[in-house]
Amino acid sequence: MLEVIFLLLGFIIIIKSSDILVDCATSLAIRCKVPKMLIALTIVAFGTCAPEVAISFQSVANHNETMAFANVVGSCIVNTFLIIGLAAIIRPIRVRHATIKKELPILVIITTGFTVLMLDSVFNPLTPNTFSRADGIILILLFSMFVAYIVQLLKRKDDDQERPEPTYKNIFLILFLLIGSILCITLSSDVIVDNAKALAEKLNISEKVITMIAIVIGTSLPEMFMTISSARKKEFDMAIGNIIGTNIFNICIVLGLPIAIYGDLVLENFNLVDIITVFLTSFLLYIFARSEKVVSKKEGILMILIFAVYYLFLLFG
Repeated sequence: MLEVIFLLLGFIIIIKSSDILVDCATSLAIRCKVPKMLIALTIVAFGTCAPEVAISFQSVANHNETMAFANVVGSCIVNTFLIIGLAAIIRPIRVRHATIKKELPILVIITTGFTVLMLDSVFNPLTPNTFSRADGIILILLFSMFVAYIVQLLKRKDDDQERPEPTYKNIFLILFLLIGSILCITLSSDVIVDNAKALAEKLNISEKVITMIAIVIGTSLPEMFMTISSARKKEFDMAIGNIIGTNIFNICIVLGLPIAIYGDLVLENFNLVDIITVFLTSFLLYIFARSEKVVSKKEGILMILIFAVYYLFLLFG
């Protein structure tokens, strides 16, 4: 019963903190007269990545290849197919022209580069799929392209003529609540993951199921509640920008940086299905967004179905 109580408390805290984070991020963009997408791609995306960063550095340092890659590969798949899918079902996500022309293509380029780097055995059948220090450095260099775009966004003022009143007006209060809500989201996600694992072990659920559900989905809870909360409030730039920024940060920094520091990892437990699914996360999101400048409810349902099929393959394939 104690695990169930802590799980419920964790969910209550993370839901409320996500609401505050959306309001603070929006208020910060309005007060600083910068595009909301900039805040979503940077402060919000990087802030909600905290659980993945901790797990990745620990896993790579301990040469736990499966955990390190499951953390990033699983997060990209969950972030796109599960989280964007759920958000689109709740409220179809409108996508700006600039996002289709700039942010999403950057995500496609980085995700494609990541998948190609995972395909050593395709180019040389005698070589196992290995992620080397050089591959990590390539991901960091790809991240510099994203940073260059962020610098360009910093120079651009928000041209929204119908600027709404911010929820919070005092800049110090905004920053205090922003940092506080990110900390609450991170800590509550840890509480949820730990108690979900403990509950699963008591119910004799397998370690593989615990890892794929409690760890991968559990560490994506900050992004999930942030994105769904944003979609519900019609803050679509926040919703999609959070996922774009998070996936880029996961691939380039959460995985690329520790591998560049600690060295090579062999990808023994990852196959072509995993790699293709990761590639599809950015490719399908781009196609869906470009079709009518909206990720529709039907497309959201399709994303959820892809996610379900992939997880069924993982668990029973």
